[in-house]
Amino acid sequence: MPSVLPDGEPMPDDGALPAHALQGAGERPLGFYLHVPYCATRCGYCDFNTYTASELRGAGGVLASRENYAGQVAEEIRLARKVLGDDPRPVRTVFVGGGTPTLLDAADLVSMLASVRDEFGLADDAEVTTEANPESVSPAYLEELRAGGFNRISFGMQSARQHVLKILDRSHTPGRPEACVAEARAAGFDHVNLDLIYGTPGESDDDWRASLDAAIGAGPDHVSAYALIVEEGTQLARRIRRGEIPMTDDDVHADRYLMTEEALSGAGFEWYEVSNWATSEAGRCLHNELYWRGADWWGAGPGAHSHVGGVRWWNVKHPGAYAAALGEGRSPGAGREVLSEEDRRVERILLELRLREGCPLDLLHPAGLAAARRALSDGLLDPEPYARGRAVLTLRGRLLADAVVRDLVD
Repeated sequence: MPSVLPDGEPMPDDGALPAHALQGAGERPLGFYLHVPYCATRCGYCDFNTYTASELRGAGGVLASRENYAGQVAEEIRLARKVLGDDPRPVRTVFVGGGTPTLLDAADLVSMLASVRDEFGLADDAEVTTEANPESVSPAYLEELRAGGFNRISFGMQSARQHVLKILDRSHTPGRPEACVAEARAAGFDHVNLDLIYGTPGESDDDWRASLDAAIGAGPDHVSAYALIVEEGTQLARRIRRGEIPMTDDDVHADRYLMTEEALSGAGFEWYEVSNWATSEAGRCLHNELYWRGADWWGAGPGAHSHVGGVRWWNVKHPGAYAAALGEGRSPGAGREVLSEEDRRVERILLELRLREGCPLDLLHPAGLAAARRALSDGLLDPEPYARGRAVLTLRGRLLADAVVRDLVD
């Protein structure tokens, strides 16, 4: 969850939504994102809304303790039930993210999932995911998660090289993420993801190839690979500004992306979103697809964002403030915005163009259609789906996705 909240109108104390937000809800899938804001240490590149134990000492520290957290999330899920009223939808996806969710006891994560199940019910084929750091799980922990209803897990591998992990301030040792995949399979997890980051200062082509080889060899059915983004205010940004380590340029990022596509496609993975590959349709992350397709989700936890029927809102950032609001019977929402039809059109283009299925050309205005024709002639859009009325990025287009999107939203 990003550490900076947007501006917006005030959130009602009871969390009530405009009536139009629930119109047609039965036609849209519903997911839950459960944010766990705790980390053992802060990674140098991280700009998410997370807190170490030392950062939570002082004001609000008691309210913000890990021991109370599962109960606080359960309270917000009960609030969601009141706000959504008699909405009959069972929950299609649950995603526990962070932070480091697996710093909590496995029983706490299972309890949070049970709260969703008790209040809303889960679809028969619900996808239930948690993120995990490799050093914060054991075979017994994974078995408890699986027995409690989790069926997908995402491990933060980032790199197979120790010196790269050191730059990122990651504490696990090379080889541990691969072992975690085997432990998750043994515990009965059907779907396992490894997260990778490319373009870390000091990373060579050989380092990245080694990371790809290690990830593929571990046997996950999903790999996410993201270019490192140096966010202002992070320790990594300060180190680069002081000249301690170099900034990786965009050409290197492009080369690493091409290496990623070649290695993963050669190993039986197919891209389905610019930064995500899966070995089958069943291996895709359905929860992220809810985001990319503009479905409904409720985000519970400090700083978590939600979206229902064109209304987007976000919670207060600090765990102490979050706990205090719930303890007083108030919504923890800090603000919200009602998206206009134009907002929703633009967001559909921004998000759906990143998908393998692309976005419908009829979403584009005349200037955007002209830009799409130029992108087609420049080899950035695939001609076959274009002829069927869809804008789908080619491999070269994926390298320039942000620029293509900017042109198409005009």
